Amino acid sequence: MQPEDLELLVTWAMPFGKYKGRIIADLPGHYLNWFAREGFPAGEIGRLLQLMQEIDHNGLKDLLAPLRKRSGH
Repeated sequence: MQPEDLELLVTWAMPFGKYKGRIIADLPGHYLNWFAREGFPAGEIGRLLQLMQEIDHNGLKDLLAPLRKRSGH
């Protein structure tokens, strides 16, 4: 993980599926856990979803709050 990955979590929107258009950091835990069970997509989006799932699973979402303020989300 790179520091800029955290910034991407609060700025990138989900490009497909039920939560298309929602910021990755705002995806519900059950959706992230579904990917963890079924498999993350390939590429950058999969890597970011996996990172967000780890953050959510470990109760660390509050770490993104300062980045949200900076990005306006």
